[in-house]
Amino acid sequence: MKLGLVSAILPGFTFEELMDYAAETGFGCVEICCWPVGKAVRRYAGVTHIDINNMDEDRMEYYNNYAKSCGVEISSLGYYPNPMDPDPETAKAAQDHIIKLIDASAKMGIHMVTTFLGKDKNKTVEENLDLFRKIWTPIMKVAEDKGVKVAIENCPMLYTKDEWPGGNNLASTPYVWRQMFELSPNLGLNYDPSHPYLLGMNITKPLYEFSDRIFHVHFKDIKINQDKLDEYGLFSYPSLWHSPKLPGLGGVDFAGFVSALNDIRYQGCACIEVEDKAFEGSIEDVKYGIEQSCRYMSQFLGK
Repeated sequence: MKLGLVSAILPGFTFEELMDYAAETGFGCVEICCWPVGKAVRRYAGVTHIDINNMDEDRMEYYNNYAKSCGVEISSLGYYPNPMDPDPETAKAAQDHIIKLIDASAKMGIHMVTTFLGKDKNKTVEENLDLFRKIWTPIMKVAEDKGVKVAIENCPMLYTKDEWPGGNNLASTPYVWRQMFELSPNLGLNYDPSHPYLLGMNITKPLYEFSDRIFHVHFKDIKINQDKLDEYGLFSYPSLWHSPKLPGLGGVDFAGFVSALNDIRYQGCACIEVEDKAFEGSIEDVKYGIEQSCRYMSQFLGK
């Protein structure tokens, strides 16, 4: 297993600064955020450390060579929109950019894209599964042809008032994954244990059942405020009663989670996703949070 960092927490860094810092901190890989350049649609989105819309083969080679010079692998090209958005233009723009990422990932020899499946929050799960097959069949045909794995993060994207009631990412449960995986052998998970923890699910059981579809891993924690949960109830939107935390500062059992990853012989990239507001007062705070997370997770990975 290779310990890494999701680049979204360092939006002000250039690619070079990001890779230098990752190497200095001791990371073996980085998931590179590749949003289209423009205004962020939400917190931790809209980060562009590689702009694939302005990149030729020479630039691709430069990025690869720079990463190699740092001894840090690019684990994937990451982009987390809603390609099943009820607005056709928003959905189409996301789909087109995912296809561009697949092409770039193949040309750069990364062969991994991390993203969301998307969802129409106003439709039922069954209606969304039909929509998924329609939208994702041509996308996965491109991925198969180019030898690229697409790792879908298992985040429900159901946290805030505007994402209520259905959420913006369908791929959060085993019920959906079983049907999702029927579409393509190149479609798998970017598995984050904080999401099943939030949903009250077993965080390790899916690793054993879907071991061959764990393509990429995120390390993120969540803290549930029981007083707030008692006040608002489980069926309220979760931003009222939970907060994302650095690994080890919430409720996720990372020792058990990493043990299960070892059980299934997972040897891919596992990237820390820092989204803890308590460590965002300054760039020094952000770095402190990253480095604390690196030290904490290293004890389980033997790094």
